[in-house]
Amino acid sequence: MKVAIVTESFLPRMNGVTNSVCRVVEHLAGRGHEVLTVAPGPGPGDHAGHPVRSTPGIALPFYRSFVVGLPTRQVVAVLRDFGPDVVHLASPLLLGTSGIAAARRLDVPTVAVFQTDLAGFAHRYGLRGVDPVVWAWLRHIHEKADRTLVPSTPTLEELRRRGFPRLRLWGRGVDDQRFHPRHRSPEVRARLAPGGEVLVGYVGRLAAEKRPWLLSHLADLPGVRLVVVGDGPAERRLRRLLPEAVFTGFRTGDELSELVASLDVFVHTGADETFCQAVQEGLAAGVPVVAPAAGGPLDLVRPGHNGLLYPPNDPAALRAAVATLVADPALRRRMGGHARSSVHGRDWGAICDELIGHYDDVRHGTSTRRAA
Repeated sequence: MKVAIVTESFLPRMNGVTNSVCRVVEHLAGRGHEVLTVAPGPGPGDHAGHPVRSTPGIALPFYRSFVVGLPTRQVVAVLRDFGPDVVHLASPLLLGTSGIAAARRLDVPTVAVFQTDLAGFAHRYGLRGVDPVVWAWLRHIHEKADRTLVPSTPTLEELRRRGFPRLRLWGRGVDDQRFHPRHRSPEVRARLAPGGEVLVGYVGRLAAEKRPWLLSHLADLPGVRLVVVGDGPAERRLRRLLPEAVFTGFRTGDELSELVASLDVFVHTGADETFCQAVQEGLAAGVPVVAPAAGGPLDLVRPGHNGLLYPPNDPAALRAAVATLVADPALRRRMGGHARSSVHGRDWGAICDELIGHYDDVRHGTSTRRAA
């Protein structure tokens, strides 16, 4: 099969969309399929031995590390030369409109992946009152696709309520070897908590849509050392709010594996997650999770089993949930044991094989715009 992936984000910018696209490209390449990735530049010329074609992109003025791909007629020529059997649209917004227009012009079936809560994103950056416009635009894009894949049941229900057609559930994979309890490191723990403190950690972008300033409500919990893994435009403000916390910066590879597995409690603060890969990675590492009762975490965290949920706009409930786990090592151990098993079978190989099944469906007419 020849698969063209048109993505709104790609390397070197790392985020949930980029991570998913990279894993899909690697899996398809490993299965012997041909893959072409079209993404906003600048970026690499290939990934996993398959070509990447760069298109014009522009950084958002309020978030310079977030580059948006611009619509371009170049996509039609690129796809015509490649001759795909299916076009995969990763979180389509602007560049994705060129991808879906090119696919329709070339009569190639499309699978669109809904991944980013753009209305929530806009709201967190002070763009009030734009929700109807954002949702109308996204529905306009996705109603042209042969199938839209949605990462969690809360998001699926939201899109159904808003009139998005031809929806299917498709989760996200986790590298269950990269994120594993065996990476828990006494050396890392001794460095981060020399006094034997309970390590409570956040892993993710330090940006408005993740609401990391809620961590300030945990700053004075006795016997706790806060660890913040990641970077972003909110870092300077967060360092002022949390002068006693450990900030590691952005980490990948073995460093990230050891940091996550060495935590005692994994905390997430974002309330607009369509899935929340960071939470799934924390669970795979055997760490109990405290997360908002909204969006993707509702599918991942079973309260009292592998973690705790709190009302997303209630900082006192966040603090109480973390304090409960901090005070009870036996409860943390029990939940940590359940955490790993709760993501069993969600490795990227299994998830990407599901994706290939969706490709086959639209190629063979199981779900088409003509039948809508």
